[in-house]
Amino acid sequence: MTDAAPRSDSPAGPVAPPTMGLELQEGVRIPRRQVYSWALWDWGTQPFNTVILTFVFTALYLTTESFLDPAVVALGPDDPAYERGLAELTSGVGLWNTLAGVLILVLAPVLGQRADATGRRKAWLAGGTVGMVLCMLALWFVEADPAYFVLGAAMIGLGSVLNEIAGVNYNAMMVSVATPRTVGKVSGLGWGLGYVGGILTLVFVVVANAADWWGMPTDNGLAFRVIAVGCALWALAFSWPILAFVPELPPTKGRPKVGFFASYGVLYRDIKGLWRTSRRTFWFLLASAVFRDGLSGVFAFGAIIGGVSFGFSADQVIIFGIAANLVAGISTVLLGRADDRFGPRAVILSTLSIIVVAGLAVVFLRDLGPIVYWVGGLVLSACVGPAQSASRSYLARVTPAGKESEIFGLYATTGRATSWMSGALWTITIAATGATIWGTLGIIAVVLLGLILMWFVREAPLADAR
Repeated sequence: MTDAAPRSDSPAGPVAPPTMGLELQEGVRIPRRQVYSWALWDWGTQPFNTVILTFVFTALYLTTESFLDPAVVALGPDDPAYERGLAELTSGVGLWNTLAGVLILVLAPVLGQRADATGRRKAWLAGGTVGMVLCMLALWFVEADPAYFVLGAAMIGLGSVLNEIAGVNYNAMMVSVATPRTVGKVSGLGWGLGYVGGILTLVFVVVANAADWWGMPTDNGLAFRVIAVGCALWALAFSWPILAFVPELPPTKGRPKVGFFASYGVLYRDIKGLWRTSRRTFWFLLASAVFRDGLSGVFAFGAIIGGVSFGFSADQVIIFGIAANLVAGISTVLLGRADDRFGPRAVILSTLSIIVVAGLAVVFLRDLGPIVYWVGGLVLSACVGPAQSASRSYLARVTPAGKESEIFGLYATTGRATSWMSGALWTITIAATGATIWGTLGIIAVVLLGLILMWFVREAPLADAR
């Protein structure tokens, strides 16, 4: 999986490899205010994923008996109808998330391409961010009644789409605030701040719940609705600096403006061109799609492993979740410098290898008790963030100038295209063995496959000066 030799379809001669966006930043001095303004967007918007999508609003409110028919609730948790009702809620959320994933799969690269052509990446970033904030504000109206379930699930699904569209342009704008010598550190800073920002909001939720919300009424889902509004205000408070202080990338030169549906034809030609002139980028998109799904599986199923296989209580799971995300945030910031020193490929290969070893240890040393989960789980967490950050750094290094949003749109699309792998292998492994702990092997298998694919991808270009 290496770059192809430039070819030509015309008598004019070989096709020259494209200039990478970061190459245009060589020697440029980036003001710190721009770097931190860019990174704060991750800090501000991460609570949507951490609090709304994963740990609190969806898990502890939208998929609970608050949205079941009162007659079903009266039957009690041991009744099959009660269990079926909860299953319908979780599958309903899953349906809206699936629809969101399909929209991202279809729209992300084309909208990114159009942002490149017009030079309006900040406009798409602003639109996606504001739309996501409005979706969180709309959750205020999701009262604890079955009639409001669809509103809640739909707003979360739509928020996911808008968050991803904004994120595509956010990632593309990293080129504005980084150079070939600093891109790893900058990417790690943003990703690390995202972890910490999400966990701080989660800690606030835990403290508020422990304090019984300081006497505030909590009936009709009021506490969760306040949480949603708080996350929206948090996002507004910290996401605006990128719009105010980070410079816009110029529009792509020589690219004709076409209609929306014609953009798919342009996208097809661009992918063919990517195969011809930057095959390393093409193969990296494939390899990263696989290992990123494995990394997502580590966090998606980690809490289940702790609770079911190691007997952690709900409070212990939350405490571990906070510790895991803090470790991930700190390690991501610190290892960003290793990215610049040794290259993102080295960071990715090293962290994925450690994840495979630590995951196997959690499975085969489980009889030693919870200490195995604490040690192995925190080691896994310490590697997930750096691998994700280095993946973004690698892509920034190999993205042709003027195609940043389109390539990061493809990055989002390929990630969605493989997002079934960890869940499928998790389910199949557990069904075959009858024990949750063995599902860990399904996740590790996906990480290992991504590691093998990444081994054959060449290193991204690094700055000459160390």
